[in-house]
Amino acid sequence: MADLLRQGSQWLEQMRTAHCSSPVEYRRPPDAYTVSATFGRTGFEVADESGLTIDAHVWDFLILAEELGFDPEPGDVIAANGRKYEVMNLGGEGCWRWSDPYRQTYRIHTKDIGADT
Repeated sequence: MADLLRQGSQWLEQMRTAHCSSPVEYRRPPDAYTVSATFGRTGFEVADESGLTIDAHVWDFLILAEELGFDPEPGDVIAANGRKYEVMNLGGEGCWRWSDPYRQTYRIHTKDIGADT
């Protein structure tokens, strides 16, 4: 019997990549790779030293694992729409997590570090 949930998830990831993504450049010096990515956001709360809670967010990029071919690492850079985004750890979560239960897509956490010149 076929695993219908897995097949459906694979189809959805293919459709997201085909119709809801843009080409970006993933940079890990000295190499650079063009991959398809969907933009996202992850919100989180940060408590400062006085106990005040601040709501913040990071920019996420959803990239198929098979298209990237390696695990993202802090310090890697994604160039998109004339901006650069540095891959960064998000609390105890690391710099990425799986976006789906079948481990097809990375959700990579980044911060905007300025214009891509």
